[in-house]
Amino acid sequence: MIRRELWFGLSFMALVVITATVLLLRADTITDGHLGLLMLSLVVVAIMLGFPTAFTLMGMGMIFTWFAYNRDTTRTLDLMVQSAYKTMANDVLIAVPLFVFMGYLVERANLIETLFKSLHLAMARLPGALAVATLVTCTIFATATGIVGAVVTLMGLLALPAMLRAGYSVPIAAGAITAGGCLGILIPPSVLLIVYGATAGVSVVQLYAGAFFPGVMLASMYVLYIIIVAKLKPAWAPPLSAADRAVTLPPLTQKLTTDSASHALPNLLAALKGKRNADVPTGHLLRQLGIVALPGLLFVFLALTSYRAATNVAAEEVYDIQEIGAATRAAPGAGGGLAEPPSTGGLQEPPVEPSGLQEPPTGDTASEPSSSAGGGVAEPPGAEPPPAPAAQPSAGTPEAAATEGATTRDAPTWWWVCFALFGAITTLFYLFLSFARLEIFKMLLASFFPLMLLIVSVLGSIVLGLATPTEAAAMGALGGFLLAAAYRRLTMDVLKESVFLTAKTSAMVCWLFVGSAIFSAAFALLGGQALVEEWVLSMNLSKVQFLVLSQVIIFILGWPLEWTEIIVIFMPIFIPLLDNFGVDPLFFGLLVAMNLQTAFLSPPVAMAAFYLKGVSPPHVTLNQIFLGMLPFMGIQVLAIVLLYIWPQIGLWLPQLLYK
Repeated sequence: MIRRELWFGLSFMALVVITATVLLLRADTITDGHLGLLMLSLVVVAIMLGFPTAFTLMGMGMIFTWFAYNRDTTRTLDLMVQSAYKTMANDVLIAVPLFVFMGYLVERANLIETLFKSLHLAMARLPGALAVATLVTCTIFATATGIVGAVVTLMGLLALPAMLRAGYSVPIAAGAITAGGCLGILIPPSVLLIVYGATAGVSVVQLYAGAFFPGVMLASMYVLYIIIVAKLKPAWAPPLSAADRAVTLPPLTQKLTTDSASHALPNLLAALKGKRNADVPTGHLLRQLGIVALPGLLFVFLALTSYRAATNVAAEEVYDIQEIGAATRAAPGAGGGLAEPPSTGGLQEPPVEPSGLQEPPTGDTASEPSSSAGGGVAEPPGAEPPPAPAAQPSAGTPEAAATEGATTRDAPTWWWVCFALFGAITTLFYLFLSFARLEIFKMLLASFFPLMLLIVSVLGSIVLGLATPTEAAAMGALGGFLLAAAYRRLTMDVLKESVFLTAKTSAMVCWLFVGSAIFSAAFALLGGQALVEEWVLSMNLSKVQFLVLSQVIIFILGWPLEWTEIIVIFMPIFIPLLDNFGVDPLFFGLLVAMNLQTAFLSPPVAMAAFYLKGVSPPHVTLNQIFLGMLPFMGIQVLAIVLLYIWPQIGLWLPQLLYK
């Protein structure tokens, strides 16, 4: 009995072969371009049969390049060597092993358990709190690691049993884990964006800046869907019980109060004096107060530094050298620069020495008396003295200060809005800070904030131009190393395993690029690219129709193929077509990155589903997991539509930073 997944795969391969055969038979003459399309079809079929993608691309590329070069083996081998060298010399790919190494180290720091527990306690009052905490945890952890399989597997071991014990339906729980784990291929630092940037020739920095808000939007839409479903169908995502929301206080804190809901700040301050702290060391109280004061101190620091940056006006640079082509502002000879020579309408006779013979004056021209009695050189005719320049205020006068402008300005409106917003959040934090919430805040400090600090440091340095993606990846790898060491997870076995997995993943990406370069060169040599371009242009598509067609093709390809195969095989075919329709490669890359979320969620080759099935209880079936993923695939399609309607969601930040 053949399984349905195999039936789908065999049917898809048969469809590809039949389509290629029909196209070849309908052609009047079979050209090299048709051979290129045949090569593309055979590559897809071979990959679906299970052959390694990189070596399939290289093998097919070498065979068809040999045909394209008229069976010239030397030129064929030269192409292979040049393709391999081009990949080795690609500086962008250096960031891949560094980001992957950072991800494996952060994964092995084992922060995910504490992070999930603290988040689900912090969001306990939200409908569907466990699923929401799962999505937020997956988003943060996927952003820090970028490894879909690791995130889905770890959350399957941690969150799936907790949600099933709480009475969650299997599709809701499975969909939240798989959809949240796949966000790592969209939200920077993403290896997919690096591979696309290297393939399409787009700046990875701009791709990172552009993918940030679409990724946050998609994660927010996932969370909103869970909250709505939990509100409308409470049986699918029941609220947490009082026992699940309970927070155990430390023994020393229990000596101060037995009520975890009591206000923390006044009780801690009161315990500093009197007999109430007789059994509690003062050092413990001061440490708790220091933790309580952290949000306020951070708010004050950010407010002061951002106010100074928003109100300071940079001094305008003033240069003595006059700009070429600008009008002369000073009298000739008065300043230090070159002056415009006087113009009198033509060449003039130079003045003659008094000792020689002179031309007698004519009646038409009246000579002027010499202005110098001593026989000095007279001023040439036509060079009237220029008018005296207007008096300029000296540097020390008030007028000069007004001319130069003030060094400060009023704070802009956006600063006051942000100040009021974060001030209100800080105030609410202190108003509702109970001892239970203080313990949750301490758990977040130990799990959430280290990861966020690592992510913000890496992404901020890239987006703000402080470091290249490669340099930021190196710092991120160092940060992951220090994070694993700080949590005492950095052993020799962990280091060896992380290095081995990093080398394995990086080698896969690099060989894919070598195979893609050979395949693309063979496809172009055979004229396949020109044939595809001619076919697409003959359809007279508009820009909207072209984008819809390309995204539908990528969506369908995501069913049988993984994102790496789609990027390295089909992006070299789509990218040359963008100029014909006026599509920005950066914007197209954002659409593709969001669309390729479906490559991990769409059956039958939904890798996220198989990752989760491998660690789920026996009663959880693949059909239930697929059923849970379908609504999230619909949300992804909606997000693609929103990004197309409002492209500034992805383009605003790159245009702001790199205009």
